Amino acid sequence: MKSLLSLWVGWRFYRARQSNRFISFISFASTAGIALGVAVLIVVLSAMNGFEDELEHRLLGVVSHGELTGVNDPLQNWQQVANDANLIAGIDASAPFVRIQGLIQKPGGFQGLSVVGVLPEFESQVSNIADFMSASAWQSLSQDSNNIVLGKGLAESLSLKVGDTLSLYMPEMGANTSRLGSAKSHRFIVSGLFQIGGELDMATAYIPMQYGASILGLGDGVSGLRIKVADLFQAPQLIRDLGYSQHQYVYLSDWTRTQGHLYQDIQLVRTIMYLVLALVIAVACFNIVSTLVMAVRDKQSEIAILLTMGMGRISVMGIFIVQGALNGLLGCVLGSGFGVLIASNLSAIALFIEQLFSIKLLSTDVYFIDFLPSKLMVQDVVLVISLAFMMSLIATLYPAWKASQTPPARALAGR
Repeated sequence: MKSLLSLWVGWRFYRARQSNRFISFISFASTAGIALGVAVLIVVLSAMNGFEDELEHRLLGVVSHGELTGVNDPLQNWQQVANDANLIAGIDASAPFVRIQGLIQKPGGFQGLSVVGVLPEFESQVSNIADFMSASAWQSLSQDSNNIVLGKGLAESLSLKVGDTLSLYMPEMGANTSRLGSAKSHRFIVSGLFQIGGELDMATAYIPMQYGASILGLGDGVSGLRIKVADLFQAPQLIRDLGYSQHQYVYLSDWTRTQGHLYQDIQLVRTIMYLVLALVIAVACFNIVSTLVMAVRDKQSEIAILLTMGMGRISVMGIFIVQGALNGLLGCVLGSGFGVLIASNLSAIALFIEQLFSIKLLSTDVYFIDFLPSKLMVQDVVLVISLAFMMSLIATLYPAWKASQTPPARALAGR
């Protein structure tokens, strides 16, 4: 009964505050601050989740989890290395590749291009690159011909379309293998385009592996072996286990070396933004302190009457805790509603802003994707709401305690 009485009186006091415009304004400011902090924190966490999800399923779905490449000579017996990989628990698949580094001419100069020769039947086991190009483009990589599949962004910058030709300039080794000779040009026919978004579209192209091996004079050898693992975070250890089991000297590489900085950057930004926005919520919550302090001074006589009628000091504290909790609860509800709404449509909102102002929020020269992703997670929403509500409750403790210490006689005499 006492708890219900505190709840009822607290609700009455909360509603009665609307008659005092100044207290009402401070109360509105604290509620709005909590709502804004909760909404922004939900949106930011959703964006960070989106970046992490795109990194894992888009970028790391195309970029190999790990690679073994020959040190001085190509891998001649890649089938045996693939069999060794299949024996290691945690490695799902492997695929051979040939890599050619060259230059292409574009308006204003030259640009580096990494050309990867693949076998589609093996590549599909370690990469989902086929999902980002047409079926005809993917099939063109099965032919032993000078077909090349370019990123859409690169093709647009070069004003190329399917059926056009592209020249790739490669350095030729001189008689002394420690020195490079003059550049040699190889012509390719654009057989298709892929679109991943971001830097991969601009810096990577695909050709049939047999044709790439013939350009480099590898014979039956390959540049290396791409590895796909079940657990991304076990990739470094699994690649080391496979590499150390080989008799040939090989270079070992995994995604944490090539793309790990992106994951670390996302985690760092997530942590920093969480702390900053949590402090914003804390500042808004502690505005409740000033609201309740003024409410306590405004209700001195009512508090004294309740105390003289036998209400316990704990119950008096409960009255003002209820008022502060209602502020926090309203802010959490409004903030979470707006935050979920914006986070659910963040990509569409970003696209609308780009089209409206003719700007690009994410440049492919800087980011690995060219759109703003979002992935709303229920646990993030629950965590943010719980954090904000707990802060608002903590902010009520001191004013509520001061209210319970009100001397009834002095308060009534002052009335």
